[in-house]
Amino acid sequence: MPSWLVVEDELDVNDIIVAMWHIWGVDGLAFSNGLDALDWLAELETGHSKRRSELPALALLDIRLPGVSGIEVAQRFRKSTHLTNLAIVFMTAYRLSPSQERALIERTAAEAVIYKPLPSMIEFKAQLDGALAQRLFGTPA
Repeated sequence: MPSWLVVEDELDVNDIIVAMWHIWGVDGLAFSNGLDALDWLAELETGHSKRRSELPALALLDIRLPGVSGIEVAQRFRKSTHLTNLAIVFMTAYRLSPSQERALIERTAAEAVIYKPLPSMIEFKAQLDGALAQRLFGTPA
């Protein structure tokens, strides 16, 4: 079963995302803040991870998180040798201008930005699958 990771501080949204993933046959690793996601990464890199299941192929990160932002999490993930093929998708309720969105994607090497409220399940899955294809095969999302 493929594995994806979500970092979302709104617990209801976090639960809905993981539930959708299970419907799609995707195992979900969920964190409610960026610090917990970075702690997981540190444990993974030192070989002490309690969650040593399959490494996630995709990370869905809320941009605005308490403490450590989704942007900081993405930048740290990009530096990890364990997550070299990780597709990163940001989600946010705040509208970015096209130039802000491009700058964010360039700064973090992310594949996409999705705006809340999240789209329908079908469109949401297509966007995430497109981000994975873009990361793995270099095809545009």
